[in-house]
Amino acid sequence: MVRNIDTALLRAFIGVAEAGGMTAAANLLNLTQAAVSQQIKRLEDAFEAQLFERDRRGLRLTGAGERLFAKAKRMLALNDEIWSEMTTPIYEGEVRLGIPYDLVNSYLPAVLKSFTQAYPRIQLSLECEPSVLLLEALRAGKVDLALTTELGCGPDGERLVTDRLVWAGAKGGAAHRQRPLPISLGNESCAFRPPMFTALDDAGIAWRPVSQVSNFDAMNATVQTDLAVMALLASTIPPQFDILGPGAGLPTLPVFSINLYRPRTGAAPIAAELARHIREGFVARPRQAA
Repeated sequence: MVRNIDTALLRAFIGVAEAGGMTAAANLLNLTQAAVSQQIKRLEDAFEAQLFERDRRGLRLTGAGERLFAKAKRMLALNDEIWSEMTTPIYEGEVRLGIPYDLVNSYLPAVLKSFTQAYPRIQLSLECEPSVLLLEALRAGKVDLALTTELGCGPDGERLVTDRLVWAGAKGGAAHRQRPLPISLGNESCAFRPPMFTALDDAGIAWRPVSQVSNFDAMNATVQTDLAVMALLASTIPPQFDILGPGAGLPTLPVFSINLYRPRTGAAPIAAELARHIREGFVARPRQAA
């Protein structure tokens, strides 16, 4: 005889197992404690097995509950995947995202993975430029969304997170002790240049450019080989670099905003979906304190 398992009962079971009690699970599931207790009882009756037992710390899984737990989680994950796939609109075409070079490796991979899995028929293309050029591209219709790094946030933008600009150097390096200070710079459109110059001038620190290019790999190479230091957002520092704090003798740099801009006329539906994935990616990603 075919028997079907009620996924609502499994959700209650997983909720109680993970929360460690009926009351906590009820809060997570937006149900009453009585409703959760009833669902657990129905599941135990269906399997003719006790799934929880109480000890001094609360409820814990029995042997039968342990056997059910992993399989129940897999079943719910598959249920949710099927539901999402069958109810998500099928989009085709292209969406163009403008993003500064320094955000590509730190924030983009998880966003790209979730978006391309959800919309496999969409071609996603990237335009990597300094923020000021990306805003121009957005106004000209050359990109559908633009991520920017700015000292503030424009009236048409949406601030996703704030992060401090910091000095970065090679691990165990000595470039930060040199005077004039060797700096690897972006091109003249780089938003980090003016605050860097202001901070160094205010501190009376002479400096010299080692590179002034928009090629992020080339800039990283000068820092990794201890030829120069550079300024980056704290959350984008590569693992092979050190953050140079006040003890390194360099001035404090300001807090920047990472912003999301959409066209003033509104984003196309698929671009709006990409914007949603970007927001969720920023929420989920651990952040450095600003």
